[in-house]
Amino acid sequence: MTRTLQAACLAVILALCVPVSAGATSRIKDLANIEGVRQNQLIGYGLVVGLNGTGDTLNNIPFTKQSLTAMLERLGVNIRGQTIRTGNVAAVMVTSNLPAFGTQGTRIDVTVSAMGDAKSLQGGTLLVTPLLGADGNVYAVAQGSLAIGGFQAEGDAAKITRGVPTVGRIANGALIEREIEFTLNRLSQLRMALRNPDFTTAKRIAAAINDYIGAPTAEPLDPSTVGITVPQQYRGNVVSLLTEVEQLQIEPDLAAKIVIDERSGIIVMGRDVRVSMVAVAQGNLTVTISETPEVSQPLPFTRGGTTRVVPRTRIGVQEDGKKLAVVKEGVSLQQLVDGLNALGIGPRDMIAILQAIKASGAIQADIEVM
Repeated sequence: MTRTLQAACLAVILALCVPVSAGATSRIKDLANIEGVRQNQLIGYGLVVGLNGTGDTLNNIPFTKQSLTAMLERLGVNIRGQTIRTGNVAAVMVTSNLPAFGTQGTRIDVTVSAMGDAKSLQGGTLLVTPLLGADGNVYAVAQGSLAIGGFQAEGDAAKITRGVPTVGRIANGALIEREIEFTLNRLSQLRMALRNPDFTTAKRIAAAINDYIGAPTAEPLDPSTVGITVPQQYRGNVVSLLTEVEQLQIEPDLAAKIVIDERSGIIVMGRDVRVSMVAVAQGNLTVTISETPEVSQPLPFTRGGTTRVVPRTRIGVQEDGKKLAVVKEGVSLQQLVDGLNALGIGPRDMIAILQAIKASGAIQADIEVM
């Protein structure tokens, strides 16, 4: 036996000895969230000024006029009863997300959206706007110049609009003024919320944590929650425990599901979708009707003759018959896709076929229509 053949045989043996992973693993950090460590939504109402005549029409939008009047009165300018004809102001809603453990003085991004009939917020500046939480308290204050991704240009007979010029963003446009108290290090019990609830995944997460700690500290409470009792060595230092736990690798398990978006024709199928033996045929019937009217004129010097339009209708029927294909029992996702593609059908027809196969009970998966 030559050395080349010996090396090839050795490579084959080593390849057979290497264990093959059944699926991709993911970090617990990417599969679950810690209960209590979350963002909070903020909202506020404010005014954008400095617009080049693209703001709200004050006669049509009363709340913009009232807000402008109230703001000027707070600054010592009394214009009550006066007629205001400015188009450089727009009423807006300001939204943002308060990050977990956000501290006072930290800046966060805000999104500004027009409320009235403003045509564009380009070049505008947001005035001081308090941002409130769900409890009604002010947690941040926003102000700054807007960055608009779209634009609009128009003339007397044409108009061009690209993107959405009535929505803008201010990077680092708000300052956090109030913190949300949450003493993470003092907790003795933790709860992890799975982003995709599943019994098997919850059990695997708990098993991985217990194997790492060396004690039964984690327990799956339901498909979406894993409870953790903080071990004695991590009391007062929960951050260190979570840092270690988040990096543990497990293989998540998901239910077999087919997601269909009929509006865009998108089909997403999970890897565990299985099909029983079924025969599939697909055919399209196309009916074409065309109208080609003809003009009928009388002969020259004909008495009493009139010119008439005579209708001419052509009707054609075409049936695109597809062959009957047999999908074998227990085929994989790849085999199912290959079999449907062999019929020469598009995504729209494939959606109808999948729904028909599901109705026959031949697909062992849930179909979710968006």
